[in-house]
Amino acid sequence: REAEDLAAALRSLLPEEGVAEYPSWETLPHERLSPRSDTVGRRLAVLRRLAHPRPDDPETGPVSVVVAPVRSVLQPQVKGLGDLEPVSLRTGESADLNAVVEALAAAAYARVELVEKRGEFAVRGGILDVFPPTEEHPLRIEFWGDDIEEIRYFKVADQRSLEVAEHGLWAPPCRELLLTEDVRARARALAERHPELGELLGKIAEGIAVEGMESLAPVLVDDMELLLDVLPKGALAVVCDPERVRTRASDLVATSQEFLQASWAATAGGGEAPIDVGAASLWSIADVRDRARELDMMWWSVSPFAADESAYDTEGDGDTLKLGMHAPDTYRGDTAKALADTKGWLAEGWRTVFVTEGHGPAARTVEVLGGEGIAARLDTDLGAVSPSVVHVACGCIDHGFVDPGLKLAVLTETDLTGQRTAGRDGARMPARRRKTIDPLTLEAGDYIVHEQHGVGRYIEMVQRTVQGATREYLVVEYAPAKRGQPGDRLYIPTDQLEQITKYVGGEAPTLHRLGGADWTRTKA
Repeated sequence: REAEDLAAALRSLLPEEGVAEYPSWETLPHERLSPRSDTVGRRLAVLRRLAHPRPDDPETGPVSVVVAPVRSVLQPQVKGLGDLEPVSLRTGESADLNAVVEALAAAAYARVELVEKRGEFAVRGGILDVFPPTEEHPLRIEFWGDDIEEIRYFKVADQRSLEVAEHGLWAPPCRELLLTEDVRARARALAERHPELGELLGKIAEGIAVEGMESLAPVLVDDMELLLDVLPKGALAVVCDPERVRTRASDLVATSQEFLQASWAATAGGGEAPIDVGAASLWSIADVRDRARELDMMWWSVSPFAADESAYDTEGDGDTLKLGMHAPDTYRGDTAKALADTKGWLAEGWRTVFVTEGHGPAARTVEVLGGEGIAARLDTDLGAVSPSVVHVACGCIDHGFVDPGLKLAVLTETDLTGQRTAGRDGARMPARRRKTIDPLTLEAGDYIVHEQHGVGRYIEMVQRTVQGATREYLVVEYAPAKRGQPGDRLYIPTDQLEQITKYVGGEAPTLHRLGGADWTRTKA
C-alpha cells in the first residue's frame, strides 16, 4: 500500500508515464500457490520496459523510477523475464491468427469459450478476445484474413464493445515460469529421480500449468536474479524509512525460511526436502545491499522528518546529507492558524504551494484564500513558483514540508485537516484491508477465510521463535491432506492479518485443503 502511495506522489512530481510500480507476489516463494496473473503481468510489463522500452508508446516506453515494496527487492526471480516478448498487435498490421493463438498459449493464457477473467482468450471465427493481466477491460481483435481491422475494449458483463484501443493489444505473459521445452525436460528428469514429487513434476513435464509450480523455479531454469540486476547502469537505490524496511525484511526472511522448511518436507512425506529450492528464498537486506555494491549502485536511505537522526546513521559509511526541510505544523482543521502562517510566509517573501487531491478542493481553497485577502492562483500545471502568490495545485502527496533555507512551504490537505483524503482511500483501499480481523475478537472454533488458502478454523494464538526472532501467530486448521489424518495447520504472522477475514456465511462451511485446487475453483 505504501508503495502505491509513493508511486502516486511521484507521478504528481514527475512525468506520469516514467514512474512504474513493481508489485510483489501475494505469496511467499516456497508456498504451493502461484501469484495472481494480474500481479505477474504488471511485474513483467515493468521488466519489459526496463529491458526493451518502446520510445513510440509512453505506456511501454522508458522508465525513470521503479517503486518496489521491500518484498519485491528481496525476492529472486527467473533470469531474463524482461526478454519475454508480449503478444503485440495493432490495427492495420497483418498477423496469422493461428500463430497469435499459439503465442498466447505459450505465454500461459488459458483458452476458454467466453473471456471473463484476466489471462484468458477466446476465438470465434475471425474474432480474437484477449484479457491481458495489465488491462482494466479485455480487448476484441477483429481479423479480415490476416489483416487486423479493429481493436476495441469490451465489457465482461455483457460482452459489448467499448472504445477503440488506440495502443492496440499488448499482452505480457501470465506466469513467470513458462513451460518451455527445456523446463518440461528438466521436470521430466527430476520426476524420474524423485518419484515422491511425481504428481507435481509429472504435470509440468506434460506442459500442464500447476498451482505453485513457481516454487520449483530454481531447479527448472538456468539462473535466478534480483530486481537490482535488471536496473540500468547508473541507477541508484533509495530506501524510504530504512528502519521499518529492515524490520519488515527481517520478518519476511524468517517467514520465508519457515515455509521452506515446512512446505517441501510435507510434500516429500519425510523429514527434509528432496530437492534444493533455496535459491528462491528471500535475501536479507544486508545481502541485497552487498549486491548493490557489486553492481556499483549507489544506496541512499531517506529517513522520516521526525526520526532520530542517530538511529538512521547505522550503515557504516557515515555519509549523511542533512536537508534543511522539516515537517509542517499539523493544523488539524485550525484554519485561522494556517491562514496566519501563510500570510507570514508571503510577507517574508516565501514561495508557498498548497496541494489537494482533486480540482474541486483546489478551487475551494483558492476561494477561501481569496476571501481572506491572500493572493492565490490555481495552477493545473505547476511550473515556476513565485513568492507573491499562493500556488494551489492538484497532486497525490500526503504530507508537505517547510524549508526555511529555501523559503519554501508546501502544505497538503492532510497537513491542513489532519486526515487523509477520504476519496482516495475509499477508491483504492482493497476490501480485504477494510475488513482486517482483530485477533482479540477471535474465539477457538471461529471460521476464517484466508486470501490464498481459503476457509479454515481458528485454533489459538501462539508465540514462536524463528532464527532468534519471536513473533505471534494465529494457528488456523485446514482439512487434512490425507483421509483419516489430523487437519493441517497454518501459522499466520500477526503482521499479515490483512490476508484474512472472518467467515460470514450461514451454515458451517467445509474446510479447504492447504495447497489444494478447491479454493482456487471457489474463487473463480
